[in-house]
Amino acid sequence: MNRRGFVTVLGGAAATWPLRGHAQTALPVIGYLSGRSKATDDHLVSAFRKGLQEMGYVEGRNVAMDIRWADGHFDRVPAMMAELVETRPAVIVAVGGNQLGLAAKAATSTIPVVFINGADPVAIGLVTSLGRPEANLTGMTLLAAALDAKRLELLREMMPAARSLAFLFNPSNPGAATQRSESEAAAKTLRFDFRILEARNEAEIDQAFETLKATPVDALAVTVDAFLIGQRKRIVAATAARGLPAIFPAREFTAAGGLASYAPPWEGVYEGAGRYAGRILKGARPGDLPVQRPTRFELVVNLKTAKALGLTFPPAFLGRADELIE
Repeated sequence: MNRRGFVTVLGGAAATWPLRGHAQTALPVIGYLSGRSKATDDHLVSAFRKGLQEMGYVEGRNVAMDIRWADGHFDRVPAMMAELVETRPAVIVAVGGNQLGLAAKAATSTIPVVFINGADPVAIGLVTSLGRPEANLTGMTLLAAALDAKRLELLREMMPAARSLAFLFNPSNPGAATQRSESEAAAKTLRFDFRILEARNEAEIDQAFETLKATPVDALAVTVDAFLIGQRKRIVAATAARGLPAIFPAREFTAAGGLASYAPPWEGVYEGAGRYAGRILKGARPGDLPVQRPTRFELVVNLKTAKALGLTFPPAFLGRADELIE
């Protein structure tokens, strides 16, 4: 039941950015590095290809792709990015975590880079301006802290009697400090007793949920973070085991059995990155292409999970949902 359109505004560019080709092929090569894994994100590569095709580029016909996965090992990202830069691709696509764009910036000042970023890219030093990045990087940003606050508002609507809330985030995320402070402020406004749960790895996810046995909460919110999104099955299973209502940062959580999610359609974000990569291959300068923000956000509710948790929602709230999973 999708009801809204995803609008992408593409920035114009008058000048030409020099492209570099792989030594192994005559086709221009897109070097694609994701912090996540093929098992969880291959559908997003397909979305990227779709956006690229809209600009006239088809893999194997007039462009090649060198796809690499960090599989959640973000400590390896700088070395993997340096290796990718050594192959001299025409464009680098840095996705699956805020660390990817920062690693690309550190590795090259000449190869065009298209990133997908959760945090504010200006605040973490990735670009100087959203409207005119002015260097070799551009891409998509979610401005995740504002979305985290919005999810808390939705939780309050879903559970008006809830008093306590846990917030699961990754303190290693470059945008974590802003996410935490803005969520704490939103929780205070919404009169939640607010508790922070930190998770940098799988063991810490398990430990975080173990602490809820001794000090349970009424609900959980999971922040936008590449590692946590990659661990969605583990997190959804943990919430189900504890009968814990939760709201998540991607539809994939809700499809896996989570209660609700509020986020942009990730496929649309990756399609936008594909279009930007295509524009750069056609000669656009990254610094002339504004960093884009999604204009469509989806509220998805899993009614089967709500029933299992004994929750009922007002018809007006369900009427606002873009998708109901039954």
